[in-house]
Amino acid sequence: MPAPPRVAYFPDSFHEINGVAHTSRHFEAFARRHSLPFLCVRAGDRVRDRITEGSVTTLELSRSRMSFALDKDLRFDPLYFRHWKRIHAALADFKPDVVHITGPSELGILGATLAHRMGIPLAASWHTNLHEYAGRRAAGLLRWLPRRASSDTEMKIERASLWATTRFYRLAKVHFAPNQELCDLLQKTTGRPCALMQRGVDTELFSPAHRSRGDDGEFVMGFVGRLSVEKNVALLAKIADELRTAGISRAKFLIVGQGEEEQWLRQRIPDATFAGVLRGADLSRAYADMDLFVFPSHTDTFGNVVLEALASGVPAVVTPDGGPKFIVRDGVTGWVTDDAGFVPAVRQAVEDSRLHAEMRLAAREHALSSSWDAVFEKVYVTYQRVVN
Repeated sequence: MPAPPRVAYFPDSFHEINGVAHTSRHFEAFARRHSLPFLCVRAGDRVRDRITEGSVTTLELSRSRMSFALDKDLRFDPLYFRHWKRIHAALADFKPDVVHITGPSELGILGATLAHRMGIPLAASWHTNLHEYAGRRAAGLLRWLPRRASSDTEMKIERASLWATTRFYRLAKVHFAPNQELCDLLQKTTGRPCALMQRGVDTELFSPAHRSRGDDGEFVMGFVGRLSVEKNVALLAKIADELRTAGISRAKFLIVGQGEEEQWLRQRIPDATFAGVLRGADLSRAYADMDLFVFPSHTDTFGNVVLEALASGVPAVVTPDGGPKFIVRDGVTGWVTDDAGFVPAVRQAVEDSRLHAEMRLAAREHALSSSWDAVFEKVYVTYQRVVN
């Protein structure tokens, strides 16, 4: 058998709480478990010289004071190129067969530039719909405009962002994306091949076994994620209002996460529990204590949190846009519906205890078929093709 390819990985984020960081941490752990030669170049709070443990080498370099926030847990440092020599030396010593970037961040730009200069094949994965995020953020800033003008401007910004992003992705020989729709989009706009790089779940960490609630008579609707405009969290308030009007008082929200919309949500859903950011066992218990996961985002490329909810035995309600619809089997492990269908789905779960119990079992069974090892083994098959 051929030797496994030597991979230099440049993630946009690693320590933060988001899909890219979550996937990146598991990717590095996969390389450690399987003794695969792996160099991870990432941003951190402080400069750490190269550390090699087993087959994995890490190089963590700090961002400067000139860095600015793109989102609550994502920053961009225009001065990151000051680390050029240190990163170039690490690549020269490691001798990668492929450089893998995760987006047009300072790490991605630096990784792509060095790969080009050193003649190393470049792979790029698409984890975030940056063009849709740009459009949603623009719509929030342009609320003062007439609705049609605001909508037209949002669409133009989204198209321009998509054009700019796909131009950058053309630098790569091969792309990875978490769902087939995005793969098709990348292949169409860049002319490059695209392979699936879905996400797995730890079914021991996320399990119904961690449930701590007894039969308290409440029906807990859960949400986990950034409390931001692009997550469409305003729909949570609308759901709470409509359930209250319908007299379904036992349905309560458990909201895990932080973001700029938190204060507004606290005012609109006064009986909700806001748990903030949770990790580890606390997060496991929070999922397991939910009865239904409500995820109204239209922009997520995959939806790790949805898969974690299913692993915890919690059916999910998601939109027909983005990646979550590929995770949930409509009518079996939850519902796939537009915004107007969220309240009817919640009501059905509350009122039909037999259906809800069946969905809980089906959700857990579906999640058991997903694993991180299966995801990354397929990625390495694609690497081998690129190297060959």
